[in-house]
Amino acid sequence: MTQESQKIGVSTATIIGMNAMIGSGIFIVPATLASFVGPAGILAFIFVIFSVLFMALSLAKVASYFPQEGSFYAYTKQWAGHSVGLFASCSYIVGLVIAMGLLCQMAGIYLHHFFPSIPAYYLGLATLIALVILNMFGVVLSQLGQQILICTTVFPLLATTALCLTKVNFAHLTPFAPYGFSNVLKATRKIIFGFFGFECAASLFTIVKDPARNVPQALVYSILLVGIIYTLFVSSIILSTPLSLFSDPNIPISETLRQVFPNNDWLITLIHISILSAIIGTIHSMIWSSSSLFLSQLKEFRSSIIHKLLHTPVATPRGAVLFIGLCIFTTFSLLHNIDLFFNLTAIFIVFAYITSMITLLTVKEEWQRTYNIPTFIGIVTALVIFAFAVEGLLEALS
Repeated sequence: MTQESQKIGVSTATIIGMNAMIGSGIFIVPATLASFVGPAGILAFIFVIFSVLFMALSLAKVASYFPQEGSFYAYTKQWAGHSVGLFASCSYIVGLVIAMGLLCQMAGIYLHHFFPSIPAYYLGLATLIALVILNMFGVVLSQLGQQILICTTVFPLLATTALCLTKVNFAHLTPFAPYGFSNVLKATRKIIFGFFGFECAASLFTIVKDPARNVPQALVYSILLVGIIYTLFVSSIILSTPLSLFSDPNIPISETLRQVFPNNDWLITLIHISILSAIIGTIHSMIWSSSSLFLSQLKEFRSSIIHKLLHTPVATPRGAVLFIGLCIFTTFSLLHNIDLFFNLTAIFIVFAYITSMITLLTVKEEWQRTYNIPTFIGIVTALVIFAFAVEGLLEALS
């Protein structure tokens, strides 16, 4: 069998892209939109889909020029040098760690439903410790585990959408923008949380047949499909559920739905379990991937101390997992404002996107005809999200 015959096609690449994007973060968004934007949050979703699409196409093009290990470091160093490249890569890892801190808190909140006598904080902490231990002993999700994970994530999205569509009330669309249309763009810093991961699919050039044509196609298909699923999910909730029920973003969405659908208790419980499974599975996968990325980036540091560390038993996959676990524990314990989680995650991860996309502006071939137009759109929309995230961070700290 030839190497070319072992490569994947557009459909498989599309599924990989969807698996990378669809995560448990989307279940946190409806409550925050309800208290911050209102029904106009649907427009914010459309903007983010548009933005992510152009960012993904730009990152895919960067990957085609520089198909190297290290992604954000390898891309950014092309124009900004070694130090900025490391900073971009570290920024991405920090963003992931902050995101996992929020997901650990959400795991505790969802587990508290089944163990009401135990505080959510301790349940979240127990989840983090258990998942770190599993990763330290090499218990990673198998291909079957990945398939189960995507099912447990997609099921509550589709089940909730179908359930909510049975109680559509267009009166819930008014007032459409009770907090002003400026909050629509500000909401992008929260909505993009549910799309993080698309950058993984942008680096498939080495395993896809005819990558120059098929990778961009797979990215477009995966982003549009995920965008449609997300938009239908949020729209159905807005159309069926009074926004006043989302007064506390820390209340699980399943508990809010239970008030609207008291006769479907079994289905709501199943949705609750599926969301919990998705959250735990996402944390498990992210711990492994971020620790692997962290370990690979250590090799790029030009420090004699770190080079000596790399030759000790500390700089091993287990050591990296433990270090990432400690970092997650820090964000999990110190950050209690959900807006801080959203804003900080967006700032660190989007920064890595922007520095990587800028690399395309240094490639001569990209200045031919209109090749750079998608890149400019991706950078501008990313800057908009980044700017609002910085503004949100300043507001949360003031």
